[in-house]
Amino acid sequence: MSDRLTVLKTYKLYVGGKFPRSESGRVYEVTDSKGKWLANAPLSSRKDARDAVVAARKAFGAWSGATAYNRGQVLYRVAEMLEGRRDQFTREVADAEGLSKSKAAAVVDATIDRWVWYAGWTDKIAQVVGGGNPVAGPFFNLSSPEPTGVVAVLAPQESSFLGLVSVLAPVIATGNTAIVVASEKSPLPALSLAEVLATSDVPGGVVNVLSGRTAEIATPLAAHQDVNAIDLTGADEVLAKELEIAAADNLKRVLRPQPVDYAETPGTDRMTAFLETKTVWHPTGSLGASGSSY
Repeated sequence: MSDRLTVLKTYKLYVGGKFPRSESGRVYEVTDSKGKWLANAPLSSRKDARDAVVAARKAFGAWSGATAYNRGQVLYRVAEMLEGRRDQFTREVADAEGLSKSKAAAVVDATIDRWVWYAGWTDKIAQVVGGGNPVAGPFFNLSSPEPTGVVAVLAPQESSFLGLVSVLAPVIATGNTAIVVASEKSPLPALSLAEVLATSDVPGGVVNVLSGRTAEIATPLAAHQDVNAIDLTGADEVLAKELEIAAADNLKRVLRPQPVDYAETPGTDRMTAFLETKTVWHPTGSLGASGSSY
């Protein structure tokens, strides 16, 4: 019996709920921690970045308008799908980060748990950062958080899966849509995550995943007038400064790179970083001579 040839996987981008190749037709080699070839990944172009912004903007209205409880259900479904593909992600993380199988499995478990953690926050964050404000006078006001809009996310370069989910999940949990620039060195877990998103209940365009040269993709995203915010986690110091200057042109919200231990339980910082606060004032009138109000 002849030896069987394995079927090599063709990795593709994820834009608008579909899996296109880069419009440029370019690919680049992805290797493991020892330099062994793993796969060819799409080398995204500026046009791919612009297409992703269009898809994210188109999806924003429905996603931000969904109930927080519904978004939580959708995110939890993603965790269910990740659990079913645990072995695949364990293998990809082990190859990407040079970990043993047991350590990679622990990273994957932590990543799935992190996704569930953010799924649980979708209908709670408004109570934490919003509510009634103490004001003097015949009126009351209420502050409530709203999503910023389209957010470009530069995924961490070293933590290819746990770090990726730790920066992506809080963005979409709060009603934003995202364009993710995967780790340049280790993009395969991110591209496989796109397949999970596509087969779960996440609407097309809510998350768009691009692979390639971080600087080449991030530069047009930082300058794009229809991108509302950018997370610079995956940029080095020089690139982050350049992108922050470009982002200032339309007053984007910018989350600067900072040391993060992704193994630690996160706070609410990454969720509140991409929320706006809307405050509504309402008159109450006065009752009786005492001036009491309702």
